[in-house]
Amino acid sequence: MIKSKLQGWLTPAVSAVLFSSAVLAAATLPAQAHGEIVPFASNYPAGVIIISQHQRRLYFTEGDGRAIRYPVAVGKAGKAWLGETSVEGKYIHPAWSPPAVVLHDHPNLPDLIPGGSPHNPMGAAAITLGRYQVAIHGTNAHMRRSVGTAASYGCIRMYNEDVLDLYSRVEVGTPVIAVP
Repeated sequence: MIKSKLQGWLTPAVSAVLFSSAVLAAATLPAQAHGEIVPFASNYPAGVIIISQHQRRLYFTEGDGRAIRYPVAVGKAGKAWLGETSVEGKYIHPAWSPPAVVLHDHPNLPDLIPGGSPHNPMGAAAITLGRYQVAIHGTNAHMRRSVGTAASYGCIRMYNEDVLDLYSRVEVGTPVIAVP
């Protein structure tokens, strides 16, 4: 679990200081290509996913002061989450059943959208998290423009090419930390 991998050095105070340094380092860089290696001034070990809700960026730490940065869509107001979890599963072209909260707002959605369908909002891949009905996933063509915004019901939405890249780098159990 995350605490066992990060045990001993990731306290709330240390996390806040480390991440604020990372934000300052990353904030000075222009938004560029997807999946770019950027300076990441923190002591997070290699192999941690850090989601910056404010920046709408996901960082996959490489250690040695570097991370791979991806643009993402985060949860809309009242749906975004903060805290620690881990990767629970990895799926290519997953089928999707809309959660009750999504069906409430969109009652015309079908009960199941098959994997690979152009209407499936999970896109090319899903990395499920140890949070109820939350995943890091790709997009369909209609939702692609939402990357870089606060638009989801709590999931972290990525471009398909980026989620496939991240998918190839992470394992079940990879720590995930969402920060403001």
